[in-house]
Amino acid sequence: MRRTRLLVLAAIAYIVAAWSVAPGFYDGFVPPQPYNYVCPPPQAGANSQPSSGHVTIKVINGSSDPNSAFTDDGQLVIGFLPGAFDVTGKTSVNVTITPVSPCPQPSGLRFVTNTYLITADAPLVKSSNLVLRYSNLSQDPSFIYRSGSVNGPWTKLSVPQQQAQLWTVSTQTDQLGYFAGGFPSSAISTVGTTSNQEIVPIVVAVLIVAVLLAGVPLTVMRRRPAPAGRRGRDVDEDDDE
Repeated sequence: MRRTRLLVLAAIAYIVAAWSVAPGFYDGFVPPQPYNYVCPPPQAGANSQPSSGHVTIKVINGSSDPNSAFTDDGQLVIGFLPGAFDVTGKTSVNVTITPVSPCPQPSGLRFVTNTYLITADAPLVKSSNLVLRYSNLSQDPSFIYRSGSVNGPWTKLSVPQQQAQLWTVSTQTDQLGYFAGGFPSSAISTVGTTSNQEIVPIVVAVLIVAVLLAGVPLTVMRRRPAPAGRRGRDVDEDDDE
């Protein structure tokens, strides 16, 4: 029974440790930070307006430094590689991120994130990584859309099948402009369905717990002493030999 208790304690310790690590295996169980909407849906409840962002990127030896621009609430982050901008005649590059109001409602598309305008005072010449955060109250966005005008047309940018962090969607872009996460209007599912990103950690966690619990009966059986009669018969058989 001592080994059984140790196994149970180890399982509990594993779960507690995994829960406490950031971002952590069990992030899917923790409610995400409330999303700040420009145009909040009715189910959002209390809402704070989203933040803007700005960064000044230094130009050293004729090349722009690697850097990132992000909104103060962390709902949009864009990372720039070394030499991402054409810096001819410049000593720095200013990048600005602004939430767009009123919210665009393009025909045939449904945006579940805010629309953001990203501008820079130098042309972008290298692809940059863009990450948008979205709310758990929304259906997962299938794509990030980009446009040079708030009125469109909107270009669909591909996104990875697996995202690095829950409640985020990322892509690569070689142009700045207007960005929003969403999907075609025809893909709208029933309201209240569980997010795919929320299901995966739950399923894996259940499997781990099932494996740990399955080892308890096996440990108990291995530690159970043999019946006295059986031990006696084994001794008699040895004597006969």
